[in-house]
Amino acid sequence: MSQLIDFVLHIDNHMINIVNTFGGWTYGILFLIIFVETGAVILPFLPGDSLLFAAAALAANPNYHLSIWLFIGIFLLAAIGGDSTNFFIGRRVGIALTRHRFFGKFIKEKNLTDARHFFEKHGMIAIFLARFMPIIRTFSPFVAATSDYDYRTFLKYNVSAALCWVALCCGGGYFFGNIPFVKAHFSLVVIGIIVISLIPALVGVLKSSRQVSE
Repeated sequence: MSQLIDFVLHIDNHMINIVNTFGGWTYGILFLIIFVETGAVILPFLPGDSLLFAAAALAANPNYHLSIWLFIGIFLLAAIGGDSTNFFIGRRVGIALTRHRFFGKFIKEKNLTDARHFFEKHGMIAIFLARFMPIIRTFSPFVAATSDYDYRTFLKYNVSAALCWVALCCGGGYFFGNIPFVKAHFSLVVIGIIVISLIPALVGVLKSSRQVSE
């Protein structure tokens, strides 16, 4: 876990190492990370927003010879494909997966419950909103499938959310990631991205706890 935290907080340095080591294979590696983050229900802790930001920042730097448009393309495919895969996993195996001896260790009932409450409150728009919320975005397609939502409706929100998410994160990294202050305090910027993305979930928890207390 400490290695994962280090990777997230210093993702700019790790990204440079990946590019220097794997060259053109970097695109495939980043595609897999984003795809697995939502496609594999058991791995909600992989980096998302910060990885897109860091990748776009490197693409803006001519020294690394990376294409921002290729990044945008693979991130869109990974986000849409990951959510769709997650949805079909939920449709196929549903709650049985959470009770499996191995997979149940990774799919926490609390996370599923939080995602269900999010759906109950926001309906299908939750698919769009969840894309901007770590952890919840991993479980929302699964919960949508187990709640018998129509895939075509799910896909509409899935695609629109992915477009906005990739545009926001990659746009931010491309235009602001190489500003000297941002480069010098990249770890703080990553923490800020994580905190901002968690605000909607925290607000929801506070509102729920207030309603319970009343």
